Amino acid sequence: MIKVVIIGAGNVATHLYRTFSETEDVAILQVYNRNPEHLKFVKEPEKRISDLQNLENADVYLIAIKDEAIPEFVLEMPETDGILAHTSGSQPMNILNKFENFGVFYPLQTFSKNKQIDFKNIPVCLEANTKANFHLLKKLAEKIAENTYEVNSEQRKALHLSAVFVNNFTNHMFAMASEYCRKNELPFDILRPLIRETVDKIESLDPIDAQTGPALRNDKKTIQMHLEMLDENQKKIYTILTESIQKLHGKKL
Repeated sequence: MIKVVIIGAGNVATHLYRTFSETEDVAILQVYNRNPEHLKFVKEPEKRISDLQNLENADVYLIAIKDEAIPEFVLEMPETDGILAHTSGSQPMNILNKFENFGVFYPLQTFSKNKQIDFKNIPVCLEANTKANFHLLKKLAEKIAENTYEVNSEQRKALHLSAVFVNNFTNHMFAMASEYCRKNELPFDILRPLIRETVDKIESLDPIDAQTGPALRNDKKTIQMHLEMLDENQKKIYTILTESIQKLHGKKL
């Protein structure tokens, strides 16, 4: 039995709690947050704590809080024999080196509290300061995920940046398209099959080979027509993306 304490009450902490609560050979001892009002997602009231001095001895303490809050938390966290592992994609592992046992437990996925998610399909990136600690984190990760990866701090920073491109920026493009459809009295649902096909296609093709559209074809008339339909901010984004596509594919404007 691996004993776990979860630090935090945000999206990642909520999903870790829900998943580990249903996992054999894993016991969630406590979930900590400064504000107890944010811990209502924890079904067992006795497991909700808001004072670090009340922490129980656990094998792993998973720190699932905002990146910028981790340094302050480290100063407040009492000494423990368990492994402290943060879940951040951008923070280095050594931010936790005040402790004897530390590491990283980074599930690479976008999390929303009210959206169910299957951890089996989520890659978990791991790092630890000793082989023994890595082995325990890997054992914990394998309880919920089919794919685990040993990824060092520099690689994880690169992975996190890549994730911003494929998730956050892509979703912003969806949001812009949704607003543009709404402005022109069109349902966004018309675009959903295209979105699904775009994602499905890169299951079998490299994204570079899957590229289509007026930028790739260097269709100047269509590009100019599109630019004339957009406001100034949209024009900047359209132009930057068009130039980036053409540069990547060796095309000239």
